[in-house]
Amino acid sequence: MSALILASKSPTRRAVLEGAGVPFEAVESGVDEDAAKVGLAAKRATPRQVAEALAEDKALAVSVGRPGLVVGADQTLEFQGQLYDKVETLEDVRARLRTLRGKPHQLHSAVVVAQGGAVVWRETQSATLRMRDFSDAFLEEYLTAEGQAALGSVGCYRLEGIGVQLFSKIEGDYFAILGLPMIGLLDLLRRRGVLSP
Repeated sequence: MSALILASKSPTRRAVLEGAGVPFEAVESGVDEDAAKVGLAAKRATPRQVAEALAEDKALAVSVGRPGLVVGADQTLEFQGQLYDKVETLEDVRARLRTLRGKPHQLHSAVVVAQGGAVVWRETQSATLRMRDFSDAFLEEYLTAEGQAALGSVGCYRLEGIGVQLFSKIEGDYFAILGLPMIGLLDLLRRRGVLSP
């Protein structure tokens, strides 16, 4: 079997690969995402293009000088045409969820596979999620239940937890919402000998 490296320390992405039975090693990419986003904003990149560029940067950075396939991934949240980044405090979580309440937003999840400093495969999946018009009382219950875990994702929710109660409608690939589109990636890994065909 060929080696696989995940260019990410994201616990969610690691859990998705582990849950699918994919053998891998996780390595920090070292990419300065904030600096990259500044450059991409200057080029007027869309939120989807930002996810694609960061996923590529991560995969390429780790693949140089290492054997095997390297998976880079990134996810962005787009709301009313604007890119939203992760928040830093629970008060920010409260404000973010009030902003998204009752409206749809998009998650763009890009995955890029590189080998020896060159991209060999890429895919981007987008999902549209509509938050329900939840009450302030529910919001406070949610913040109490999630606590610091709400800071772990750009949308301040985990669908695999109480976060699913925030929504009235979800359209798109579940794994894209988790931040790592899997179906196409698994197909590639089978073709490349990382997984059994």
